[in-house]
Amino acid sequence: MNGGHDDPYARTFPALPRHTGRSSAATWWGHAWLRAVEEGALDGQQVGQGRRYARTGAVGAVSVRPGRLTAVVRDPDGTAHRTDVLVREFTGAEWNRVLGLAAAESGYIAELLDREVPPGLAEEAAAAGVGLLPGLGDLDPQCDCGEWDHCPHTAALCHQVARLLDRDPFVLLLLRGRGEREVLEALEERSAAGAETGTEAESTPGDAGVPAAEVFAAAARGLPPLPPLPVPPEGPGQPPSLDTESEPAGLDVDAVEFLAQAAASEAFRLLAEALAPGHAARAPRPPLTTAEDAVRLTAEAGPFRLRFRLAAATGRDRAATDRAVRAWGFGGAPALAALEDDWTPDRATLTRAGSALAAAWPDEEAPVLRRVRARWTAPDGERQLRLDRDGRWWPLRRESGRWHLAGPSAPDPASALTSLAPPDLPATPAPAPPTPATPTTPPDPRQGLP
Repeated sequence: MNGGHDDPYARTFPALPRHTGRSSAATWWGHAWLRAVEEGALDGQQVGQGRRYARTGAVGAVSVRPGRLTAVVRDPDGTAHRTDVLVREFTGAEWNRVLGLAAAESGYIAELLDREVPPGLAEEAAAAGVGLLPGLGDLDPQCDCGEWDHCPHTAALCHQVARLLDRDPFVLLLLRGRGEREVLEALEERSAAGAETGTEAESTPGDAGVPAAEVFAAAARGLPPLPPLPVPPEGPGQPPSLDTESEPAGLDVDAVEFLAQAAASEAFRLLAEALAPGHAARAPRPPLTTAEDAVRLTAEAGPFRLRFRLAAATGRDRAATDRAVRAWGFGGAPALAALEDDWTPDRATLTRAGSALAAAWPDEEAPVLRRVRARWTAPDGERQLRLDRDGRWWPLRRESGRWHLAGPSAPDPASALTSLAPPDLPATPAPAPPTPATPTTPPDPRQGLP
């Protein structure tokens, strides 16, 4: 650490006001900075106490210069402590690598000017052995309170600096040894030099490129085999707990934790589906609508309070929500559409469906159904079939005056009606002869937990 010298690029930032956010950082690089603090501290309680110090405005003006952060941090009783955090500066060779990577991509320079840390630059620099953001052991805390590891005062300073980094990532580069102006001038010089070199290369007759014969010969030899597919995890990951000493106003921690777990479960399902045999040959499914996704989440939600909030967001009462969740369990989005969609099939589709139904029973026993658009109701008024837009039939039963989905779909109306097991129909109808059918797709597996 060589942060003990004066530097013309030193900057002082006034004390920041109090804040009530759950995290001191809002950007990915701010969170990476805090992660280095938390992973490098031996006592997590000290870091948590430092976060509370920072929130209450205990950190004074922050001085930033190459290799060192300095501030006065006050205890709740008003006792002031001189607090420093040392950061390793880059060597000349490391700066050359970082500037070379940044100058090679015009987009990186644009993001820096927009006060953002380009993720690609950070990844390339790390691959080149230069970590822009501090890692484990890169922060050296020093405080006159006597602690040799992170104390509440140094942790508070680091949390305050995370807020500064959110606003101006050049603070990070200053800590690494160079100010904003120096960095931008170096990038401008390198970009100009690269442009000149590129122009000269284009006009040099000696650069003949690669002969076409070599390219075609390489293609003829074939491409190397793809690496084996990764082994999927045993189950979805567990998001971190958001349990804190006090719940911030306006934030439902239970709801946020539930959404995080639901997202992890959905990501696990998508990964398992992508690794399943034949996935590449299947057409991608359309994304869920907001209303459909709300039902999916409701099917996974445990606490009644969360289910009620999700139901309210889609305009459903408790009874309608229960019916929607039950339908989702039978077939996801297509099943929900069968319950709630009311549409009119074309005449040819209805004619083929009627022929398939009549051929499944002897003439004298063929059931007579009252047909209204895509909904066919049995004479007893307690059973119903519904045709969806993909040509599949769904069985429903009337319960407490409302229609409820009673099972998964079937490819023909006879099979769907038989699944309702009515007492007045034969247990095993004659098999229906093959008939042309509308194009069908398998049920959408994106459904909630049973």
